[in-house]
Amino acid sequence: MANIKSAKKRILVAQRNAERNKAVRSRVRTFVKKVDVAIEANDKETAQAALKDASKELARAARKGVYHKNTASRKISRLTRAVEKMA
Repeated sequence: MANIKSAKKRILVAQRNAERNKAVRSRVRTFVKKVDVAIEANDKETAQAALKDASKELARAARKGVYHKNTASRKISRLTRAVEKMA
């Protein structure tokens, strides 16, 4: 355990940030899952609507620093390609 006051604070801040990041990642995964379910069901309209929401969430996570911007872009790109590939 840390003895210095600033080190103790850093531990608390790191825990708080980790919890926030975990919540944001979980939220993003939920939105991505909705796109995947729509693709599996072969429902293009629902998939496109879900893709729009998932893209917003990924972009927000990238802005907040939860995901690297290239990671978010890659995930959005792959989802978009999957939706566009649908019959």
